[in-house]
Amino acid sequence: CGACVAACPTATLMEKSVIEHGVPDRTVVTTCAYCGVGCSLKAELKGDQVVRMVPYKDGKANHGHACVKGRFAWGYANHQDRITTPMVRDSIDEPWRETSGEEAIGFAAARFKDIAAEHGKFALGGITSSRCTNEEVWLVMKLIRAAFGNNNVDTCARVCHSPTGYGLKQTYGTSAGTQHFDSVAGADVIMVIGANPTDAHPVFASQMKRRLREGAKLIVVDPRRTDLVRSPHTEADLHLPLRPGTNVVLMNAVAHVIVTEGLLDDDFIESRCDIVSFREWTEFAARTEHAPEAVADEIGVDAGTIRAAARLYASGGNAAIYYGLGVTEHSQGSTMVMAMANIAMATGNIGRFGVGVNPLRGQNNVQGSCDMGSFPHELPGYRPVGDDAVRATFDRAWGVTLHDEPGWRIPNMLDRAVGGEFKGIYIQGEDIAQSDPNTKHVEAALANMDCVVVQDLFLNETAKFAHVFLPGTSFLEKDGTFINAERRINRVRPVSKPLTGMPEWRVTQALANALGYPMDYASESEIMDEIAELTPTFAGVSFDFLDEHGSVQWPCNEDAPEGTPIMHIDEFVRGKGQFILTEYQPTEERANRRFPLLLTTGRILSQYNVGAQTRRTDNIEWL
Repeated sequence: CGACVAACPTATLMEKSVIEHGVPDRTVVTTCAYCGVGCSLKAELKGDQVVRMVPYKDGKANHGHACVKGRFAWGYANHQDRITTPMVRDSIDEPWRETSGEEAIGFAAARFKDIAAEHGKFALGGITSSRCTNEEVWLVMKLIRAAFGNNNVDTCARVCHSPTGYGLKQTYGTSAGTQHFDSVAGADVIMVIGANPTDAHPVFASQMKRRLREGAKLIVVDPRRTDLVRSPHTEADLHLPLRPGTNVVLMNAVAHVIVTEGLLDDDFIESRCDIVSFREWTEFAARTEHAPEAVADEIGVDAGTIRAAARLYASGGNAAIYYGLGVTEHSQGSTMVMAMANIAMATGNIGRFGVGVNPLRGQNNVQGSCDMGSFPHELPGYRPVGDDAVRATFDRAWGVTLHDEPGWRIPNMLDRAVGGEFKGIYIQGEDIAQSDPNTKHVEAALANMDCVVVQDLFLNETAKFAHVFLPGTSFLEKDGTFINAERRINRVRPVSKPLTGMPEWRVTQALANALGYPMDYASESEIMDEIAELTPTFAGVSFDFLDEHGSVQWPCNEDAPEGTPIMHIDEFVRGKGQFILTEYQPTEERANRRFPLLLTTGRILSQYNVGAQTRRTDNIEWL
């Protein structure tokens, strides 16, 4: 992670790049572009050459720490595979032809117009990126809704984030985690469900492990024996290696113990929660079918361990839940999120330091891409497209009449592409041909489209099916904001000029203009000003505010001018907390003779996602 280099008092330990390029003479503070921790980093330069990346001591998410990716895996920005010139081709069977930005934009616009004329406006759509800035995502989302004229906008973040968004909105009233990272320092019991923070979120994991060394109890719920279960100086008090797909069964069993053994926080429930829904939930949870003894065989964890976990969570002091994709990327992801929210309310573990229900985001701007309205059914701020009053606000600001029906999700777009109904797509910073499931189906859909526009750093697998390639910019060239897992809006500042000659948002703006929809932003800060104007939870946010305060956690508005580190302190955003019944529906994805194995994805410390970035850095040495 480089901490030894940072701590060395004599410079005996030093990055090799300092020897190669010389001692840095200036710095730029920016934000890491890997996981959802959102570490603040200092890019140290000599002239225009980045010499090294070091953690920023005043970073509010990382407090001067970094991991092996953020500190060392940034060389991909200048890798020889980087594409910096636009390219076009009439057919995916033809070789690429380099061209000017003007021609590439004109080519894409003409194709999109032809598709709309022949197949209708709903034959077009787009995918925003959880790797790009909020400002870049906002413009792609706006282009699709205002220039394409439909709501066919989606993002990979919907798969991993929408269960959290839906589940917490139904129970608490807002679509995000409840705490800041520092809150873990006040936890007496930590329950980690379906997450492997030591590999996937190592800087936050260090904070968590510090608290564990101070005496906090740890419950790990994971089919795998992750490092947190047992590693130097850290050992879980309880490990529940449940069978994949039985999350909801387990959480209903935990709820059963809490209810039937009288482990409820009656004062919190009476003052903060909807009593009718609470009574219905207690009747549901108390059913004998939810008893640990009744479900132990199905879960694969003995009843005594389940009861011990429930008792520890409910009566061990401040209890915090941290969860990852092992919760949300299941068919019952939303149900599981609501089940966790239920037990947090039932035990009073919400609305103060050291508690909460907290998703660990996988990518640097998963939260932001969702906040920016990258869902086919929701506008920015998680407001439904069918809400006439909300839609009217955007109509006035954008000078169009937005469509009032939800658009198509990525699977819908691909299904309709195979069927010949969906013909054109704008893909911003996503490699769906490599990362999405059912690869053959994805490739068949892409191959059947008349115009696939890919905007990325490298010629990835999806680009094999593209007609237009628009070169993207690395985080070192971006000006804007990311939002991390704790709702923290962090500034991303350009360390160098775009190798492409043009920021990504200007490319999107040029495409919108070529399609006949006018965009005329002069800077990234103007885009953020529009975000703040149209999104109530961002009303107090601006580049000037962020530059002065360092970062801020939304909601940041008139009611919370300094932001909101901890949600639901005095009352829930929705008013009274709502308990939701969480019926279990067994997954259809089971092992059988044809498919005898259950495979689960995960991360390793030195690499990231499909490796498009880290495999093009010196971190490849750790593979």
